[in-house]
Amino acid sequence: MTRARMPRPHEVDAARRDPRLLRALNERSQDDAWRTRGTCQNVDPETFFPAPNEPVDIAVALCRSCDVQGSCLAWALEVGDCHGVWGGTTPRERRAMLLAWRDEVQPDPSVTAEAGPPVRDRLLTLVPSGR
Repeated sequence: MTRARMPRPHEVDAARRDPRLLRALNERSQDDAWRTRGTCQNVDPETFFPAPNEPVDIAVALCRSCDVQGSCLAWALEVGDCHGVWGGTTPRERRAMLLAWRDEVQPDPSVTAEAGPPVRDRLLTLVPSGR
């Protein structure tokens, strides 16, 4: 087994703009019973945990049609799950998203949440201009 590498800066920048991450941030506390309604309930779990060199296309396609995709991704980012497909993302995508997630969920203590702009605007301001 190979060790996962740290995401590159351009991958983190792209993750901050990813609509799946924005959806996860908005849905992270909304639904505690999301697992019972997931599309994955009727699919073999092996589909979402393919071998390292096998394609994840089927799992990602199933996730795209799922109503609880945001809550699922939020859970995976919250617990730091780095295996399998969660919320329509691969482990590599989630590693990059995790950096943006941590910045958003555990913001700088010098900035109060009440005074800050909406989640989407705060994430977009983290991306350097000119790229």
